[in-house]
Amino acid sequence: MPANFPDYLDVDYTDGEGETAEDYPSINHKLEKAIEVTKQGLEQYENPAVMWTGGKDSTLTLYFVKEVAERYDLELPPTVFIDHYQHFDELMDFVEHWADEWDLEVVYARNTDIGNYVEENDLEPGDDIPIDALSEHNQHHVRNILEYEEDSFPFLLDTYVGNHLLKTVALNDALEEYDIDGIISGIRWDEQEARADETFFSPRHDPEIYPPHDRIQPILQFDEADVWEAFWHFVVPETVEEYPDEGYVPQDYDDLPNGLTHEDIPVSPKYFEGFRSLGSEISTDKADSEPAWLQDLDNTTERAGRAQDKEDLMERLRDLGYM
Repeated sequence: MPANFPDYLDVDYTDGEGETAEDYPSINHKLEKAIEVTKQGLEQYENPAVMWTGGKDSTLTLYFVKEVAERYDLELPPTVFIDHYQHFDELMDFVEHWADEWDLEVVYARNTDIGNYVEENDLEPGDDIPIDALSEHNQHHVRNILEYEEDSFPFLLDTYVGNHLLKTVALNDALEEYDIDGIISGIRWDEQEARADETFFSPRHDPEIYPPHDRIQPILQFDEADVWEAFWHFVVPETVEEYPDEGYVPQDYDDLPNGLTHEDIPVSPKYFEGFRSLGSEISTDKADSEPAWLQDLDNTTERAGRAQDKEDLMERLRDLGYM
């Protein structure tokens, strides 16, 4: 963490308080706010980074960061990708491909203590990991922070212990190692009740829980449909030279204009297959056979395909530093 954090910052931690997506009535209002928050984040923080999962929300956020950095001659920060060892292969390929296309510096945040144990013991998702086989650092989190009393936990992302160790601990360790003072994150108000009260600049300053830092959240005001509108009418036309300038919404997996392929489009093919949320290959199913943006977004749940969708669990995880 940079010295004197957060004294050198001039940000409004109440910005967005009490607001919802409806307070930004058009896509242009949402875009303008995203650019404003992103610009302030890049200017104010000494060592910012972008949380990038390869999913639609974080890729949209990354697009704003790239555009703002280029437009205002600001340094493009590194991205942080949490590798929890249970990603779709296609998602890993997507991240590696676009990191190369966009010349991104990617920090892979991993809980290598668990990863090494899994590899050495040839474990599969769902197999048990003994607590006493973990490092002192991980045991501290399990016993003293989570207050987990069992002798083992399953190697699964969508559990309380698994999520915390594979994602939250991995992220917090990366924040500390790279002295990151502001993490630019693509969460939205409408995703989950646990995120509905977030502000555009959200402090995480308790050193007993996580390395002190702030969350910079430029797309809180987008809902799921807004994200897809932004992609097909702004992001893709502005980043893919052969894409129609006026935008185009693909109607099925193969419906890409002008001879373009999925490798040309900064949208994971999993969304074309019908997935609306990309958690892990073990616990996430496609929501429908239609592409994500053509599904009934108003009357169905975005994270319905995920095994983990419990608000009390999300609230506890967020208290410990989860995104």
